[in-house]
Amino acid sequence: MNVKLNDNVLVITGKYAGKQGKVIATSPKNGTVTVEGVNIHKKAKKARKANEVSQIVEVPAPMDVSNVMVVCEKCEKAVRVKHSLVNGKNARVCPKCGATLDKAFAGKGAKAAVKKEEPKKRVRKRAKKEETAESAGDKAE
Repeated sequence: MNVKLNDNVLVITGKYAGKQGKVIATSPKNGTVTVEGVNIHKKAKKARKANEVSQIVEVPAPMDVSNVMVVCEKCEKAVRVKHSLVNGKNARVCPKCGATLDKAFAGKGAKAAVKKEEPKKRVRKRAKKEETAESAGDKAE
């Protein structure tokens, strides 16, 4: 299965053909993906407590993975995923523009070159206790 969680995908067939959305769940065993805002089904939700109200809820249902295509972030086109070696590891690559589709491999080179400045560690300063007249007199004696 070439589609992963948080991928941007385009639906190519069915009622929702042409819509884009983010993958919110995958099921490789069943070969299905759940896309945000696509394949919406209505489901009755029963009140479980005395203060709750029964209602009809809209829930995105899973659809077959063959009905979606991954959208490349650089060229913004739906592409078939190509696998190739990137930094010695197998990664998903766009065949049209050559961009890496895996977010783990996409910024590796750029992150190593530019070092992020870490935030300064916060130190809490404690207020000094004011000396009272009695304690000042005790110290003098």
